[in-house]
Amino acid sequence: MFFALVPSENTDPDIHREIERMIDAYGNDVLRIAYLYLKDKHRAEDAFQEVFIKVFKKFGSFRGKSNEKTWLIRITVNVCKDMLRSAWLKRVITRHELDETEGNDIVEDRIIQSQQNRRLFEEVMKLPTSYRETIILYYYQELDTAETAKILGIAEGTVRSRLTRARELLKSNLEGKVESFG
Repeated sequence: MFFALVPSENTDPDIHREIERMIDAYGNDVLRIAYLYLKDKHRAEDAFQEVFIKVFKKFGSFRGKSNEKTWLIRITVNVCKDMLRSAWLKRVITRHELDETEGNDIVEDRIIQSQQNRRLFEEVMKLPTSYRETIILYYYQELDTAETAKILGIAEGTVRSRLTRARELLKSNLEGKVESFG
């Protein structure tokens, strides 16, 4: 994927350096969240570019009330929600490819783990939006409850209760279908 800021006469080169630093520091997180929301590599890449275009346009409005990563993830979540609302959304089923050169036992273990991970991911994606967002930010992005609350604009206690309820739903939906979930 290629993304470059093209300097113009009217923009400060320091802003370009800062945004490129942010892309280096947080670009993988932005892309990963976008993919988790959109379930399509190309749409996630589009979202990535849209996020950093918005960052460029709104760079001066960042007041530092939250950390940069939290700010970027909030923008990413909002961009993805906007994209999901669009009428031309196409569903894509993710596939995990295996390296054929590995031993049979290793391949078998990876297939089982891959199927379990995919099953868990599919169940997470079936959750109501409020639970799904909370799970993605907390577990997949490894944010704490305070950061998750800031990104979603809700109370920290609400994050904890959504996590509890989401785990209960996942456990119920996955009962006996995925080993060692808990």
